Amino acid sequence: MKDKKPSIIAVIPARFGSTRFPGKSLASIQGRPMIQWVYERTKRSALLDRVIVATDDVRIRDAVMMFGGEAMMTSVDHATGTDRIAEVAGILDCDIVVNVQGDEPLIRHEMIDEAVRPLADDPLIPMGTIATLITDQKETTDPNVVKVVMDKKGFALYFSRAPIPWDRDGIGISGQLASPVERYKHIGLYVYRREFLLSYAKMPSTPLEESEKLEQLRALEQGYRIRVVVTKHQSFGVDIPDDLSKILKCLEEGRG
Repeated sequence: MKDKKPSIIAVIPARFGSTRFPGKSLASIQGRPMIQWVYERTKRSALLDRVIVATDDVRIRDAVMMFGGEAMMTSVDHATGTDRIAEVAGILDCDIVVNVQGDEPLIRHEMIDEAVRPLADDPLIPMGTIATLITDQKETTDPNVVKVVMDKKGFALYFSRAPIPWDRDGIGISGQLASPVERYKHIGLYVYRREFLLSYAKMPSTPLEESEKLEQLRALEQGYRIRVVVTKHQSFGVDIPDDLSKILKCLEEGRG
């Protein structure tokens, strides 16, 4: 008898009170709110059984309901998106929870499938995410671009805002960080075994997490493994209003 297929639910955290772009989940992109773009693209994943928007604001909930999506209200006191999806996961009956960022309207369903498969296939993996090859040299030194290094089996060794791996002899006269080792950019899509997510959300923050301001380092510092799948696809987050023009350009050029 084959093993039962795990139940997999995607939760999209979407809060209204973004510091740099309040209400960005409702920002219009070609006549549709951004949260609708994320929701509909997530729904295309062949591995998901259900997609839920987790929000702290009735305006976002109502917008989701207007386009026929499913939304759940959550506490306004959550400090992170992980806390928000953990609240929803606590009342769900599922095996795996996928955290799809609510500010990435160009997320591709293929990326979700790629991130989910390792956990669907191996019940011993507690957490997973994705990364893509860095091709733009500027991203290497950009602290807003999170880098990740992996072991030979595809598990994360470390995440950093610094240019890792550091090539000791690779800085030439131009100061460019050339390296014979490929560098990878982390994409903030996470997959959790449900029970791990519930315990992870309750863990105290750790020193490396606080230093880098990267929540996933908490799992590594606590000794848990994170499976990283390398994808050829790209996704672009919306942090400030000006980022919307980049999204529109991608759509116009057929890169969305």
